[in-house]
Amino acid sequence: MRNDFVITATETMRNYASTVAGILSKYSDFSSKEQLDIVNALSVKRFADGEMEVEITTSVRGKDVFLFSSSARNEAGLCANMAKLELYHAIDALKRSRANRIIVFEPYVSCGRSDRPLMRNSVGLWIHFKILVNLGTSHIVTYQLHSDKSKSMLDPTLCVFDDVPIFTLLKKYLCDRYVKDTATLETVVHNKWAFCSVDAGGEKITRSFANSFNAPLVVAHKQRDYSKTNTIESINILSAEPIEGKTLWIIDDMVDTGASVYNLIIALEKLKPAEINIIAVHAPFSSPARERLAELTARNLLKRVIVTDTVYFPPSTPRDFPNLQIVQSAELSARVISNIVSDRSLSDIHKVFNAKEYLKNLDLFICN
Repeated sequence: MRNDFVITATETMRNYASTVAGILSKYSDFSSKEQLDIVNALSVKRFADGEMEVEITTSVRGKDVFLFSSSARNEAGLCANMAKLELYHAIDALKRSRANRIIVFEPYVSCGRSDRPLMRNSVGLWIHFKILVNLGTSHIVTYQLHSDKSKSMLDPTLCVFDDVPIFTLLKKYLCDRYVKDTATLETVVHNKWAFCSVDAGGEKITRSFANSFNAPLVVAHKQRDYSKTNTIESINILSAEPIEGKTLWIIDDMVDTGASVYNLIIALEKLKPAEINIIAVHAPFSSPARERLAELTARNLLKRVIVTDTVYFPPSTPRDFPNLQIVQSAELSARVISNIVSDRSLSDIHKVFNAKEYLKNLDLFICN
C-alpha cells in the first residue's frame, strides 16, 4: 500500500528535488505519476520591506508532502536566515492547504552544531526543531546529523526523526573508484591504507571505515578553546601502527572553515604518510576553507577531497577546485522516499557496510 504523496522544495533545493523526482519516476511503482511533477509548486512573494509569503499553486489536500530545503550554501543564493524563513512559511502554507503529512527533508541541517545548552546561550538546533514541529511538521529526514545526542531533542510522539547514514554511499564510492576488486582490497588497502579521525568525537565513524575496509585506525585527539568558535589549541596523533608510507583517509562529518583538517594535516606531515585525503559528508566550505585546502594542495600535502552534494556546489566548482570529488546523493534520497511512502522500514539503508562482500558481488557481476 503506497500513500499519495508529492515532492516539492523551497527555492534552495528545487534542482535537487527535481533530480530525486526524476529518479523515482524510473521506479516501476512510481512511473508516470503526477505527484512527481510539482517540485515547483511553491510560489514565493517578497515584499519591499523584506517580508514574504509562500503560496501553494496546486492541491496537496490529503497527501504526504516531501519538502526539500537547505539553509546552507544553496542554488537560490539565500542566506541561512532567509532560507529558514522560507522553509517555515512553506510549512505553514502546506498545513493550511490540508496536506496529510509534511516531511521536511533537510540533507544538511546547518544549525546542527548549535546543540549545547551551556550557561545563557541559545541552542539553534532546538529552536529550529521546535519551530518545525509547532508549525506542523510530522517527520524530519536528514543525513548525518552532527551529534547523536541531538536526536533526543525531538519527541517522537509529535514528530518522527530519521537521521539516515550516508557514509555507506562514500564507502561504495571508495570501492568503485579506488579499490575496484577484492585483490586490491587484500594487497593494497589492508596493508597500505589507514583511516584517521579529525578528533576523538569522530572516532566512531572513522572506526566504521576502518572496520569496513579492514584497515588501521588513527585517532587525532584535538584540544579546542570553546570560548571561541572554530579554534584549535593542539592535536595529538594516536596510532597502533606506523603511519609512514601509508595512504591516509581523514574522515569527518563536515568541512566548514577547514581549521580542523588543516591543523591535522600539518601535524600528520611530520609522520611522513605517502598521501593524505579527506572524506566528508557535508561541505559548507565557509571562508577560509577553500584557501586552506588550496594551500595544502599546493604544498602537496593534500591529494583529494571527497564530499557529497548535501550542500550545493555551483557548476564552476570542478574548474575552481580540481581535486574535489562530489558524490551524488539523489539516488539515496529517492530510496528513502520510496520506503517512507510505502511504509517500509529504513533498516536496509542502515546495514553495516563490508567492502569485501560488496566487491565480491561486483566481481560476480563483472564475471557474468
